[in-house]
Amino acid sequence: LPVKFAAQIRGFDPGELLDKKEVRRLDPFLHYAIAAAHQALQDSGLALDQSNADEVGVIIGTGIAGLQVMYDNCVTVSTRGPMKVSPFWIPATIANMASGLVSIRHGARGPNTCVVTACTSGTHAVGDAYRILQRGDAQAMLAGGSEAPVNRMGLGGFSTMRALSTRNEDPARASRPFDRGRDGFVIGEAGAVLILETLEHALQRGARIYAEVIGYGMSSDAHHMTAPPEDGGGARLSMQRALRDAGLSPADVDYINAHGTSTELNDKTECLAVRLVFAEAAERLAMSSTKSMTGHTLGAAGALESIFTVLALSEGKLPPTINYSDPDPDCDLDFVANEMRAAPIRVALSNSFGFGGTNGTLAFARYDEGA
Repeated sequence: LPVKFAAQIRGFDPGELLDKKEVRRLDPFLHYAIAAAHQALQDSGLALDQSNADEVGVIIGTGIAGLQVMYDNCVTVSTRGPMKVSPFWIPATIANMASGLVSIRHGARGPNTCVVTACTSGTHAVGDAYRILQRGDAQAMLAGGSEAPVNRMGLGGFSTMRALSTRNEDPARASRPFDRGRDGFVIGEAGAVLILETLEHALQRGARIYAEVIGYGMSSDAHHMTAPPEDGGGARLSMQRALRDAGLSPADVDYINAHGTSTELNDKTECLAVRLVFAEAAERLAMSSTKSMTGHTLGAAGALESIFTVLALSEGKLPPTINYSDPDPDCDLDFVANEMRAAPIRVALSNSFGFGGTNGTLAFARYDEGA
């Protein structure tokens, strides 16, 4: 492999939540989803029982799903024959099993579905959960994304696409969104789950409210399998639709958590799209890419970055774009370079753009009790 590094999860023991058979049979993307959902429920204080289980749903997205178990069983087929594959490999790899297993473990009988839209999956999962709550089909949703692509097949595929950074001698500084020296993304893995509730439901049970989802936009580039259009049209439309859905003007937005992959074309076109949407308001807008610190977690990225955006609103702290040292003239926005910045922001967007030209933008607002 030409790439010798990745943003891997370390020190994680799925055996703390799963028995030995489950750990062995399930793909790591399922381990991560189950653990993230467990943490989200613990943090939220939301307890499921017979009185509310029908009103709580699950939607967890993924881009590739069970790649490790699929790879292992492909090796088995080629070396030992098809009748030696595991009877568990299909349910251990299909994309909707993350939502399914979380629902089974916690007894959530509300809407249960899955989003598979490449690197936009996590954002679409959170946005679709928002829509489910809006139309009254649930009172609470576990929404997020999970991905475990760090193996020979995952790195091989993205390497031959020339999508990954090859800074093997300096991996900590390889992910450098918007920097002139960027040479590709760092592939990563993650599980990330949020609890979304109707405001009435959250207030009724005395929940801690970090922020509010106030808008959701989607679009398609209709352009190319893997490359965005150079005019930024799809990204522009996604952001505009999120603003329209939230009833916001560009001047209302304080911060954007960018898709910001650290690839040449993506970063440039996202900056152009922001310029087109925000015009003169772009001069006072802060935008950062947390992928500079986490790597690109593919289908989990949008959910992970939603959490970062919500925390930025709740805590008044903007996460930085690290490894930013050589400004690119094609990327001329305020990227919160290298260090966290305290800022009492009120409204933020989170962008995700995926292969196939699928785009998603979420709009969040700081929650002010009594406002």
